[in-house]
Amino acid sequence: MRTGVYGGTFNPIHRGHVHILREFIKRLDLRRVLLIPDGTPPHKRAEDLAPPEDRVEMCRLAVQELDIVEISQMELARPGKSFTSDTLTELHGLYPRDELYFLMGEDMFLTVDKWHDAPTIFRLAVLCASPRSPEGYKRLLEKEKELIGLGARCRVVDIPFLDASSTRVRELARAGRDISGLVPEEVAGYISGNRIYGGAEI
Repeated sequence: MRTGVYGGTFNPIHRGHVHILREFIKRLDLRRVLLIPDGTPPHKRAEDLAPPEDRVEMCRLAVQELDIVEISQMELARPGKSFTSDTLTELHGLYPRDELYFLMGEDMFLTVDKWHDAPTIFRLAVLCASPRSPEGYKRLLEKEKELIGLGARCRVVDIPFLDASSTRVRELARAGRDISGLVPEEVAGYISGNRIYGGAEI
């Protein structure tokens, strides 16, 4: 089975995440996707990090219409930093017959060879990337050649990107401003109603 693995802080999940997920499912003919909110991300500072239960619920709300997407809390249950190599090793043990497709954006793909235990990542999953900038597709194709030389299997997909970011959502939410254009409607309601990132309820 072709299983997509889509990890991230999802603080919060936004329309860009969902758009990329839909396109990867269609273009890679994925049969299952595991959406995995991470615990302690090793590659960036977790500022204004919403509680795990809220990030899980926002993910659930965002993908509830995508039947093949499952929310996994495996990284949240693991103590310490969330390393992709550990997650893929665990998934390979759970689904030994599946072909794993690790879905990521531009920034992650351009640095994945510097990640903890990168050879294990290369061995266990096909690295799948999409651009997040106008010139990103060209950069991804160049990086793809480099990663293949290191033994990785890659799929670079030219998915039109949506200009949305979790940082912007948090900024607007703190200011009590409308975020409905950046996150799915149900997620916007959850953030506002529960004041996840502060600000007045709108």
